[in-house]
Amino acid sequence: MPKYRRDAFDSRSLRPTGHPRGCCDPEGKAELQWIFKQRLAERGLKHQVRANKSGCLDQCEHGPNLVVYPEGVWYGRVTAADVDEIIDSHIIGGHPVERLVLPDSCINAPSCEHKRPKPGKPDQS
Repeated sequence: MPKYRRDAFDSRSLRPTGHPRGCCDPEGKAELQWIFKQRLAERGLKHQVRANKSGCLDQCEHGPNLVVYPEGVWYGRVTAADVDEIIDSHIIGGHPVERLVLPDSCINAPSCEHKRPKPGKPDQS
């Protein structure tokens, strides 16, 4: 079997309801990964693109998150309704879905426009 052309990792953090950082998969259903796998298979891409689960990607305020490699494109606030567009535009067409792409200034940054300050700590923006 040939190697995969792309990998898509979907974030899976489980936190209690109301946690200040949010939760990418509050019910633990892995819905995005399941839908992504199903849609890839429907397009004949099952053995070309791998839909992976990941642990926490530490971008909780932007979640649910999806990262597509080898490009390293980070998507935030991804819903089931976005999966077809990501596959068609990015995976097949090579054009990331700009409205969902997280800005570099938000990824692994101590603060950004989406992050709430940690309790007891001032905002670092």
